Amino acid sequence: MSTKSIVGLADDFMKFQTPFGLSNDVLFRSILLEMENQFSSTGSSIDWILGVIKVIGFSKCYDQFVAVNDLSFRVAAGEILGLVGRNGAGKTTTLRSINGIIPATDGQIHVDGFSLEASPIELKQRTAYVPDDPKLFEDLTVQQHLQFQASVYSVKAPTDRIAQLLEMFELTDKRHERASALSRGMRQKLAICCAYLQRPKALLLDEPMTGLDPQGIRVLKQSIQEQAASGAAVVISSHLLAMVEDICTHVLVLDKGRSKFHGSMSDLQQQFSSDEMSASQSLEQAFFSTLSDAQVAVDAELNPRATGFSLLGNVQTTFDETNASPLTTKAE
Repeated sequence: MSTKSIVGLADDFMKFQTPFGLSNDVLFRSILLEMENQFSSTGSSIDWILGVIKVIGFSKCYDQFVAVNDLSFRVAAGEILGLVGRNGAGKTTTLRSINGIIPATDGQIHVDGFSLEASPIELKQRTAYVPDDPKLFEDLTVQQHLQFQASVYSVKAPTDRIAQLLEMFELTDKRHERASALSRGMRQKLAICCAYLQRPKALLLDEPMTGLDPQGIRVLKQSIQEQAASGAAVVISSHLLAMVEDICTHVLVLDKGRSKFHGSMSDLQQQFSSDEMSASQSLEQAFFSTLSDAQVAVDAELNPRATGFSLLGNVQTTFDETNASPLTTKAE
């Protein structure tokens, strides 16, 4: 198989609508595993083709509750993926698992060619995660946070970079303030600065606009696009569809832990919009249409952990009951 045909396969197969009822997730997992097998036999690497972030058959279970169910997707360098869905759809669980904060029940997660299972330290060195409520060191100043981050991630000559980030997010005058004295918005800005400082290969943002003022929102959106332009793969979880439309190149719609759509923004709008709608209205309509179509099948199902299988389209995927992780963390 030629490199060109492999690239086309990896980029285009999710648009394929199979007549047999196979979900895109199942197709994605099968194709990626087959490609991995073919290339591993020759000692070659295909991570540059499959993307900086590669998720294959990822599932996360809390005892009998399935937070994420057989999820597969990739994010290439320069792409910004919008992760959208209802509360409890599995968005935060997915982001935390990619960063190795919580263990996956099943599946594979790779960042920049490193497996979370085999090389967790190398993966985390290349990943930055900003949660929706960042936990800071309350007794450290803004400047000390960034210096500590630079030390942990071995950032070379960080002084100029730190000054640049403080100026960008209007924190220069607060650089000697302790975290405990910062407002909610300033805490968010500091967490974002810490994430940007290491120049991550994979940037994961969970509701990043929380607490930001209008100027801060504008700066954040511009900076996210700059991160992508510099080669980062970005994933943003957000309920703000207007923001997703503004800056995201691709969208992944989750519902009850399952992928209901994954593709480019234009593909989503074309699939669900009508000519009478504006672009922003069509995106909103597409989002609700995607979830509405999924709800018919979802409402008819029992909890998949109770019966030992789940329905993905017409495909049954078995679960290993011994891999369940009885954690109490809530899925978001």
